[in-house]
Amino acid sequence: MCLIPLSVNEIRRLFNRVCARISHPLEHVMAWSVFRRRSQQRARVSHYRRGAGNKLSLQY
Repeated sequence: MCLIPLSVNEIRRLFNRVCARISHPLEHVMAWSVFRRRSQQRARVSHYRRGAGNKLSLQY
């Protein structure tokens, strides 16, 4: 399964986490980012798949 692209907010968050004194190691921060983007991609696919079954027909 692929990941969604990095957003500006995600880049900002990763930068802050890496540069700031944090209690989590870099591997944890990066793994969390991959997990988050993978979950977002699953949600995006599910959202569009669910909507694809609803055929909207307009009648005038």
